[in-house]
Amino acid sequence: MSTLLDSSREDASRRDWQHTLHLDALLLLGLVTLSTLGLFVLYSSAGGDSQLLLRQLVRLGIAFGTLFFVAQIRPQWLEHWTPWIYGVGLALLVAVLLVGDVGKGAQRWLDFGFVRFQPSEMMKLAVPMMVAWYLADKRLPPTGLKLLIAGALIVVPVLLIAKQPDLGTSLLIGSAGFFVLFLAGLSWKLLGGLALLAAGGAPILWHFMHDYQRQRVITFLDPEQDPLGAGYHIIQSKIAIGSGGLFGKGWMHGTQAHLEFLPERSTDFIFAVLGEEFGLFGIVVLLLVYSFIIIRSIQIATQAQDTYGRLLGGSLAMTFFIYIIVNTGMVTGLLPVVGLPLPLVSYGGTSMVTLMAGFGMLMSIHTHRKLLPT
Repeated sequence: MSTLLDSSREDASRRDWQHTLHLDALLLLGLVTLSTLGLFVLYSSAGGDSQLLLRQLVRLGIAFGTLFFVAQIRPQWLEHWTPWIYGVGLALLVAVLLVGDVGKGAQRWLDFGFVRFQPSEMMKLAVPMMVAWYLADKRLPPTGLKLLIAGALIVVPVLLIAKQPDLGTSLLIGSAGFFVLFLAGLSWKLLGGLALLAAGGAPILWHFMHDYQRQRVITFLDPEQDPLGAGYHIIQSKIAIGSGGLFGKGWMHGTQAHLEFLPERSTDFIFAVLGEEFGLFGIVVLLLVYSFIIIRSIQIATQAQDTYGRLLGGSLAMTFFIYIIVNTGMVTGLLPVVGLPLPLVSYGGTSMVTLMAGFGMLMSIHTHRKLLPT
């Protein structure tokens, strides 16, 4: 009897600290584990550069701080401020097209003097928030005019970001908004119609794509046509992953990375470093950690007590899944290269903070629930 009481007290204590700090222990455990694995791989990919590792640690600290801050905000407040966040985001996207800074052939940044900001990162959260806000008090599934309005809320920022140009981010944001519609109960007939429409619009999209974007698609279809040019990245990446075998060459012993055959090895192509040094075993471990985070996120979304929380939480979980699919797909040659980092593993800051803000929203949705009497 005393053992049962002790176990009950421990469970209550665990729930108390999670409720007080508005953090979900399981999701936090998954994120910390993933970040730790990422630091090991990043240190090796950077050739033991301790300064780069230190900068990544600082960025992780900022990202986890953002998660903690957002988790304290009640979902009701998030819902209340959603239209304003979305409106400011749209205004900033327009400002980018008018007065934005140009870098690497793209106009994606706003320079405020003390900080250089990429508004498209903000829209990764603002778009699913806005679509969930619009549908929260509507009868679901949406049809007719409601569906058209929800679609417009997605299409407008997607087109503004594609204009920068940033096709990868625009597709990712479009997917985040689409997932809200999908979770709202779109019929399979309508989904099939949209798929056919997208397929039919592919030639039109090809016409409006920039030369470098077309080249990425051509390289994806046949990377060997230009092995020392456009196809170099993907060829070297596939060599690195394939040479890792079952258990890899060992930490800090990857030849493709350390002999500098593999470009962008600390950012977009860090998955290839993992595959070479830790082999299939390391890849499976990484994917299991990702799966744990995704499953827990979906559990939180399904337990939300209102439509806004369920739609937003589900969209955030599925968008994180798309991040992983796109990066691993492009590194292994299954998808065109779009310059998307591997979540919480690649070196970088802005994308990491955005992701952690999303997980903060998930924790807020979960920990601010009103517990029903038993």
